[in-house]
Amino acid sequence: MQKHGYIGEFEYVDDHRSGKIVVELNGRLNKCGVISPRFDVGVKEIEGWTARLLPSRQVGSWIINLMYILPPDLQFGYIVLTTSAGIMDHEEARRKNVGGKVLGFFY
Repeated sequence: MQKHGYIGEFEYVDDHRSGKIVVELNGRLNKCGVISPRFDVGVKEIEGWTARLLPSRQVGSWIINLMYILPPDLQFGYIVLTTSAGIMDHEEARRKNVGGKVLGFFY
């Protein structure tokens, strides 16, 4: 989220219980959610998950749900995956050709 400019700095605060994380919001975040149970997603299935979880983006007279055909300045939202290569967004997972489990989404 920080990499894409949705949040600023964050810090861990030890309250001698479970702890808390304080996050600085940049105002771009409209919605975020967690996916439970954590579904397995293959590389070829990432496109379907983006269509289901992220809002469509209207470009001209076409409504486009397929994020991979939009240039980066028109993309809207990300799905967070945990993969064998670490935690990453759906675009990075597609570039690295890895699947994983869906953790959540934000836009």
